[in-house]
Amino acid sequence: MSAPSPVPTEKGILQFLQICDNLYPADAVEAPVEQQRRWYDALCARFDRPLPPDIIFADGMVQRIPIRRYRPRKIITRTILLYIHGGGFVVGSLESHHAICAEIADFAGAELVSVDYRLAPEYRWPAQTDDGFAVLKHLLAAGNKVVLIGDSAGGNLAAGLALRARDEALSGVVGQVLIYPTLGGDMDAGSYLEMAAAPGLTTADVAYYREILRAPEGNEIAEPLRASSVADLPPAFITVAHFDPLRDDGRHYAARLSAEGIEVWFREEPQMVHAWLRARHMSDGARDGFRAVCEAIGHFAML
Repeated sequence: MSAPSPVPTEKGILQFLQICDNLYPADAVEAPVEQQRRWYDALCARFDRPLPPDIIFADGMVQRIPIRRYRPRKIITRTILLYIHGGGFVVGSLESHHAICAEIADFAGAELVSVDYRLAPEYRWPAQTDDGFAVLKHLLAAGNKVVLIGDSAGGNLAAGLALRARDEALSGVVGQVLIYPTLGGDMDAGSYLEMAAAPGLTTADVAYYREILRAPEGNEIAEPLRASSVADLPPAFITVAHFDPLRDDGRHYAARLSAEGIEVWFREEPQMVHAWLRARHMSDGARDGFRAVCEAIGHFAML
């Protein structure tokens, strides 16, 4: 008999999970990819809120890569925020994280660029990191400082971009904000076992996303936890959810950064599940966690 799934007790996050269950089946990864994307788009739309007043956004291109730029009503820093969305490298788009990006830009008083990178399985690794790196290099070449931000799969890509920028001696990346990131941890240990059946994301789901991406095992850009060195990386803010198989990826990466002299802030949300960003307007824990994310972004943007 299998152990019961670990679940939080906060009322708001339980309500969030109920809505998610109604819109996104627990076995969604078994469906065709196009169906997964329709479910995910509907799920994200369910939690949309009106954008902050007076924010301006416009779509554009960097080379062949679609982007969306957000400019809040009050700009207080010239640093650019580069947001890379989550979705297991399979789902997600400029639309799925539209309100999240607008709210972050408004809070930080900074221009934000969101990247519509190519998705698997149509495009396997390294298409995703290459798209993000092309946009990052474009922003840095214009003399901008940049804060890298990503959630889940986007957190993986953001961490990898920080490593790539360091390895190519590109200056200007002033911070990295990793939100419940997947970083290539051991799936036979720690939170991957303890939270294997957690609500919202299971270890089996993580295995599916890894398989569909087909990144080379042990590659430090695809699996930043395997990096030979994390020295000389920009300061980091890393937040994880307790009820999430990816929890220990963020824990271990924060410890690794700290051990090699990188300034790092680590936060674990005790009542949160994977993808809690979407619950920021209905859960007290998610609201507090989102504010902490925004404050860290604002701090890095002022460096």
